[in-house]
Amino acid sequence: MSKLSGLGKSYWGEVIGILRSIIPVYDKVNRAISLGKDSEYRHRGIQGRIFPGNTVLDAGSGYGNMSQVALREAQGNANIVMYDPIPEMLMNARAYLGATAFLSTGIFEYMPFRDGTFDAILCGYSLRDAIYLSQAIAEMYRVLKDGGRLIIVDLGKPDCRVTRAMVSFYLKYILGILAFAAAGKAGLKFRTLYGTYLRWPKNSELYAMLRDKFSRIEFDKPMMGGAIIVAAYK
Repeated sequence: MSKLSGLGKSYWGEVIGILRSIIPVYDKVNRAISLGKDSEYRHRGIQGRIFPGNTVLDAGSGYGNMSQVALREAQGNANIVMYDPIPEMLMNARAYLGATAFLSTGIFEYMPFRDGTFDAILCGYSLRDAIYLSQAIAEMYRVLKDGGRLIIVDLGKPDCRVTRAMVSFYLKYILGILAFAAAGKAGLKFRTLYGTYLRWPKNSELYAMLRDKFSRIEFDKPMMGGAIIVAAYK
């Protein structure tokens, strides 16, 4: 696995174009293809790790689903920065969160924030779309305060070959059926998720990449490792 594993510039551009085109059905299809588990896993990742007064970066924020959970966990008292490469996605997020979050656009690999800015960084189903994964992790480490937490909720890539094959089969064949049922032809564009999964490291490889930077890793693997809930502490 390359130290710069990720989508690469060319495929990243293709994925971003698809994400931009599915904004109207994004939330609905995510719920369907996660079998209704997306909200549960966001809550499990954030619970007990966000506190009142925290400054939080929602990296790859999309509609702001992670931000909403974080605000509830902080009892409405958190400074949220929603950060996404797609401005149109941020505009939709504004409709959900009103004026309670600061909006910023950019990529994971070059963040316009000072060292040690954030108490926590949230990556809800977004880190998999990094152009260069190790560079993205290093940049998130940089902008975290000492003792800060990187919270990742995403697809998992099991180390067990059999389980990995089952997850691959679901993403390649079943996902498209569920996405079409949820949103018609627009939902079929979600099949690009399989391509991002192919470029995603196995769970043990991701753990090693995080361990290279962070002092402590909590790595939960529900659905037989087909999903991951991670907290990495600086």
